[in-house]
Amino acid sequence: MCIVSLYKNMSRKTILASGEFYHLYNRGTEKRKIFMDKTDYERFLALLYLCNSTLDVRIDNVKQASQQGSTLLEKTFQMDRGNTLIDLNAYCLMPNHFHILAHEHTEGGISRFMQKLTTAYTMYFNTRYKRMGALFQGKYRAEHAKSDRYLKYLISYIHLNPIKLVESKWKETGIKNKIAAKEYLRRYRYSSFLDYGGHQREEIRIITRDSLPRYFETPKGFTDSVTEWLSYRS
Repeated sequence: MCIVSLYKNMSRKTILASGEFYHLYNRGTEKRKIFMDKTDYERFLALLYLCNSTLDVRIDNVKQASQQGSTLLEKTFQMDRGNTLIDLNAYCLMPNHFHILAHEHTEGGISRFMQKLTTAYTMYFNTRYKRMGALFQGKYRAEHAKSDRYLKYLISYIHLNPIKLVESKWKETGIKNKIAAKEYLRRYRYSSFLDYGGHQREEIRIITRDSLPRYFETPKGFTDSVTEWLSYRS
């Protein structure tokens, strides 16, 4: 991976470099839920798409159009967002936190994207639930995928997060029912697992796969590689 330029975000130790991959994540303040229902999840998905743009976010236009028949996500993905700030390679939304795998292709792109995303969602959430103050637990965390092996592992790690919702201690005690666990992943709508697994849906426009190495030749190859980790036990 070629480093084109470097800059340091003074609020964290991680150096963000153009041409590199990062695991980005944050959780609700005091571990509170940040997604209360389907509407919240879909708003965040819409923002993953819209905030990855050099343009300002204009979600009010989408909201008005969605009230006329189309869903929020349908109208969002019809919008021309212009040039992107990052390659958003993978994501997973959990009730009280989120994970993103991102490739920095523009200097400062990750910082700008994350600022737009968390600000826009916090404003939405606070308005909807009549609350004030910070929603997220400080600054987002960024871990550099320093090696090819670790980058491939991160893809599986991010997409396996929903298993915690059905078997919270699976890594320590092992999976009790692998068939049920795999089926849960296939039904979980709030990650990019389905998009890599070959399902045809609008959400595929959120992610960019071209910047990733070709780890998976087929959707089945991806699914098999990720679910192999269900045999892992720490």
